[in-house]
Amino acid sequence: MGSTGTLFGWAFGDSEREDDAAYVGELKREALNNATEAAKSKGFDVEPGSEVFTILSAGDALVDVDTAPDSLVVRCTVKLVGEGSNNIHAEGPMNG
Repeated sequence: MGSTGTLFGWAFGDSEREDDAAYVGELKREALNNATEAAKSKGFDVEPGSEVFTILSAGDALVDVDTAPDSLVVRCTVKLVGEGSNNIHAEGPMNG
């Protein structure tokens, strides 16, 4: 069994559409793709089915509306698989 770590992926959208399930679903796919590409760029794979999504919108405590594009943020946290991936951990707003 290989080592595991975690990594974030992101997507940004229009807060006016946060109640549109299809739109939010597309943002989730975009965030997962972002996480997968980030993992590949570091030489790791993403454990299938490990994705966990967090949706933040204007008014949520963790969103700085002045810096969050369009005020709707979808974060996808995934588990990484591969030698040395245990050294990569999603922390705060960034991947470390």
